[in-house]
Amino acid sequence: MAKPMTKTQLVAALAEEMDADKKTATAALDAVVSIITREVSGGGAVTLPGVGKIYCRERPERMVRNPATGEQIKKDADKVVKMTIAKALKDSVNG
Repeated sequence: MAKPMTKTQLVAALAEEMDADKKTATAALDAVVSIITREVSGGGAVTLPGVGKIYCRERPERMVRNPATGEQIKKDADKVVKMTIAKALKDSVNG
């Protein structure tokens, strides 16, 4: 598996795609990340066309096992960020 693209590489690719400088691309990327973070942390969802949908889901209180001791413990309810991948992206990856 290939190494994930770093932020620096993403900014460089974004700048090239936008025909802009890296400072503008960094500002655009930071703005998108900020909007997604604010919306999802507030309980909403963000759909990135052609990529997928990012949303927050609540998990109920549940019993989990400590792998070191095998002891069962109760884990409180919490929230987890999920992403559903768009069909277009799945199809492009699978060929």
